[in-house]
Amino acid sequence: QVHLVESGGGSVQAGGSLRLSCKASGYSYGSSCIGWFRQAPGKEREGVGIISYLGRTIYAASVKGRFTISQDNAQNTVSLQMNSLKPEDTAMYHCAASGPGCRSPSLSGIFYDYWGQGTQVTVSS
Repeated sequence: QVHLVESGGGSVQAGGSLRLSCKASGYSYGSSCIGWFRQAPGKEREGVGIISYLGRTIYAASVKGRFTISQDNAQNTVSLQMNSLKPEDTAMYHCAASGPGCRSPSLSGIFYDYWGQGTQVTVSS
C-alpha cells in the first residue's frame, strides 16, 4: 500500500522560505511522476511542481523561479524548496504520485493516483 507523508509546512512572513518534504513508502519511483499540489480555501486545487523519474520538471507559472522541486530516489523522498513566499502561496500542500508510465510531468491532478494528507503553509504579509 502506498503512503505519502508530507512535512515541513508552517507559518512564515512574506519573503521567507520553507522546505516541504514528502516521504513515500510502498512506492517505487520507477517510470513515475511525483510532486506537489496546493489548495486554498474556496479555490480549486492547483498543480505547483512535478518531477518525473527522469528528472524532468514542470512548475506553475505563479511559482516558477521561486520554487524548486527535487527528488532523492534512494530515500524515496521528494522536496519542494519554496523561496520568496507570498501571502497568495498560503494553502494546504499535498504530495501526489502517479502510477508507472508517466512520460512527462503534468500539473493536472487527474494523472495522479496517490495523495498525501497535506501540510499547511501560511504566509503572512
